Parts: sequence; structure tokens; C-alpha cells
Amino acid sequence: QVQLVESGGGLVQPGGSLTLSCVASGVVFSRYVMKWYRQAPGKERELVADIIGTGRSTNYADSVKGRFTISRDNAKNTVYLQMNGLKPEDTAVYYCNAQWLSVYWGQGTQVTVSS
Repeated sequence: QVQLVESGGGLVQPGGSLTLSCVASGVVFSRYVMKWYRQAPGKERELVADIIGTGRSTNYADSVKGRFTISRDNAKNTVYLQMNGLKPEDTAVYYCNAQWLSVYWGQGTQVTVSS
């Protein structure tokens, strides 16, 4: 059974930082492209960042470039999203996504940026 479990969300003030983690089980983790999506209230889900199996290539949405960093530890079956310089518009539910032969989603973790 495949599971993706996110953690690390919470309430943070503007300009603050959070690190999200997503632990995968039931998959050969290193074969999967791992992605972080987010969905704000009333908006469509959007791709935030992705990273290939080796970790050597990453991509970011323009809105987070220079502020967010995606990374992975294949030995721990974990992908991370380091978020710095958080803005109120980053408020959303953040979802972990794994793609290779199939696509899997985590349950999401809430990130709220507010003073």
C-alpha cells in the first residue's frame, strides 16, 4: 500500500520560514519524480516545485523562486520543501505528489501565513 504522509505545516508570520516533509512508503522512492502542489481557498491546485529521482534537477513556480527549496533524501524516502520569506499569498494546503508509472497524493498539510 502506497502512502505519502506530509508534516511540518502550521501558522507562521510573514517573512517567516517553514519546512515541509513528505515520507513515502510502499514505493521505490528513488524512481519517482516528487512534487509539491498547493491549493488556496477558491483557487485551483498549482504546482509549486518538483525534483527528479536523483535530486539533480529541480523546477519551481515563478511565485516561489528564490524563496522555496525542494530537496530529497532517498535513503529516508523523504522529500522536503524549505520555505523562506513566506507571504500571506503562500497560505494554502500543501500536497506531496509522487509520479512514475502511477501518481500518488498525500493528504495535505495546512500552511497559514498571517500576522
